[in-house]
Amino acid sequence: MNPSEPDDDAAVIAQSLRDPDRFAVLFDRHGPHIQRYLVRRLGRDTADDLLAETFLTAFAKRRQYDPRRPHARPWLYGIATNLVSRHRRAEAREGTLLGTLTAVGHEDGHADRVAARVTAEAMGRLLGTALAELADGDRDVLLLIAWEGLAYDEVAEALDIPIGTVRSRLNRARRKVRQALDTPHPTTLREGVHHHG
Repeated sequence: MNPSEPDDDAAVIAQSLRDPDRFAVLFDRHGPHIQRYLVRRLGRDTADDLLAETFLTAFAKRRQYDPRRPHARPWLYGIATNLVSRHRRAEAREGTLLGTLTAVGHEDGHADRVAARVTAEAMGRLLGTALAELADGDRDVLLLIAWEGLAYDEVAEALDIPIGTVRSRLNRARRKVRQALDTPHPTTLREGVHHHG
């Protein structure tokens, strides 16, 4: 292959077995995506630590990587998701699901921010509670698809589960979140409105 052409991820991983510095290419390619996912799951402080741990784990396991898979991002999401599972108790206890749901929005005009905040205050607690109450596997599937835009086969690869399991977990998670949002607690909505009344 021409040295000026970018190699696919599998080639980079194979090259890193001889030249460990080559593995940095994967960090450059996928680090921002994995970091965004970790920030959304656990907040910025924990995300920075887990980003490093994700790539250290990947580096240590690179000999086990399936060279038939040209794209390593689902593999990296799988490693990151496993690391997130170690921090789930803190995630639920500290309510970081709630805090991070609104932290990733775009900064538009002041009126847009106020409107978004009112909506987030009204719905954020409900959504955060609904996500926190999902089974771990259901939440992982939902967030990898909804936040990270992974396809079903990529989620199956990332979590090492059959594609049928991805579909059933996603359907169950969507149903539970929809039920939670369809039956809002009246005081939650009233609180959001009264602050601005």
